[in-house]
Amino acid sequence: MNPRVKSIVPKADYLLEVIFNNEERKIFDLKPYLNLGAFSELKDFQLFNTATEKCGTVVWSNGLDICPDTLYIESR
Repeated sequence: MNPRVKSIVPKADYLLEVIFNNEERKIFDLKPYLNLGAFSELKDFQLFNTATEKCGTVVWSNGLDICPDTLYIESR
């Protein structure tokens, strides 16, 4: 099992700074997802900035979340 999200900081240009429970710090680029289904709602930068950690992953105030494995594997 991949590490889970410990904390999250939304950044400019639809980037998420993610700190995992193994203390790794990575950057996840959400831009490739912004034209996919419900993720298109996150083009609203105010909504994007509501990102927070919940239950080991990232969730937004509209209830949208993303798989923690995706965050870990696709982050740099």
